[in-house]
Amino acid sequence: MRRLLTAAVAALGMAIAAPAAVDAASHGWKPSGPIKMLIAFKAGGGADTQARLIAEELEARHGWKVIPEQVTGKGGANMAAALKDMPNDGTVIGMAVTETFGYNMVSAKKAAYTQADFTPLTTTAGFQMGVVALTSKGWKSWDDVVAAGQAGAELRFGAMSPKLADLGYMLGKANGIEFNIVMVKGGKGVMNGINAGDLDLGWGAGIQAKAVKAGDMINLVSGISKPLSVSPDAPLMSAVGVPYNADGYFLFTAPAGLPQDAREALSNAIAEIVNDPSTKVHGMLSKAFGGPVVIAGADLDTALAADEAAAADLMKAAAE
Repeated sequence: MRRLLTAAVAALGMAIAAPAAVDAASHGWKPSGPIKMLIAFKAGGGADTQARLIAEELEARHGWKVIPEQVTGKGGANMAAALKDMPNDGTVIGMAVTETFGYNMVSAKKAAYTQADFTPLTTTAGFQMGVVALTSKGWKSWDDVVAAGQAGAELRFGAMSPKLADLGYMLGKANGIEFNIVMVKGGKGVMNGINAGDLDLGWGAGIQAKAVKAGDMINLVSGISKPLSVSPDAPLMSAVGVPYNADGYFLFTAPAGLPQDAREALSNAIAEIVNDPSTKVHGMLSKAFGGPVVIAGADLDTALAADEAAAADLMKAAAE
């Protein structure tokens, strides 16, 4: 089971480590009309905010009219299903997360799309996924959570996607705890549940950063394959017995068959914006998600394929 996971991590690591050769030149390409930007998540969240800030900059820098539109539901699946049948000329793009084209797609009983239905453009940032709890719980480390669970405490664990529910289950299994996994809508739902006392701990994808910095919350475990930017001492999943992680990225994509010049122009334009320290979106990504992460082209194709394989591996392990 670990072989596929290792392949996914290696592919992503290779892409991140490679210099982001971002060329703002559009090679003469421009859209034939307004660009409809489908956003897979509700207004006001991290995905929506950065997508709209990018849309504003695309208009300001290139004169491209960009029209954001919410197509929410099913972890991005509704947006993906709609996007795949849209024109593939660069006038329609979508904003989701890599999980939409990995675990969410693989776990669907009858997926409405495959990765072959899309032309990936670029990632913008990675998740700062951590297992978070209120500091008022008195837990100073993951060991304290394990001790509480093994002593018989009922621990309600918030998750906002099937993948994160499986990872929460694997965390409990590896440490002799049976979490009560509670599904909620989005990271904000987890934070609200924890603050209200309806949840004891759960996943935060970066939304918890402000509360952690203020000392109101604590990241107990890093869900990603590297230390969290705001909590570098939080142990990795591998250190607490789980050979899987919640690595994921915000992703722009387009329908399959997008011409190469359009793919390069759109990818480069978005990457230039998120990498520019003077832009609002760069500041937002740095504050909430540890900074921009640009993966594009063949590296992105490879990473998405590996992520799909790793999703199947995790599903198998969680079902055992």
